[in-house]
Amino acid sequence: MIVRTLDEITDTDRDIVAENGNWRSKRIILGGDKVGFSYHETVIKAGTENEFHYANHIEAVWLISGTGRLLDRETGTEYPLAPGTMYLLNEHDRHTVFADTELRMFCVFNPPVVGNETHDENGVYPLMTVED
Repeated sequence: MIVRTLDEITDTDRDIVAENGNWRSKRIILGGDKVGFSYHETVIKAGTENEFHYANHIEAVWLISGTGRLLDRETGTEYPLAPGTMYLLNEHDRHTVFADTELRMFCVFNPPVVGNETHDENGVYPLMTVED
């Protein structure tokens, strides 16, 4: 059994802040936990625009607080974001998240992230694995 709190993750190597300061990701479950997925709390700052593209991962996002918009950059379709909204990037969708207010969300990644990944210039996490 694994039990963790956000407080014990804060300011550790599991607590990643974007280089531009737009978001913070607390990695609660990582690849090293060997459960087949990773689980993160992500907070995106109000008033920011964030381009992402998970070319190597499938991500499910559950928004628990804040409002904003999600843009599918392939189709141009825009979706409102509010508490209780889930979106699944099941086709490695290129997307932009506009945070009207601070957004707090919980995210699941498959395959799991290792923990120190950050987005490259295209918004992509590299595919990394934990050494056995």
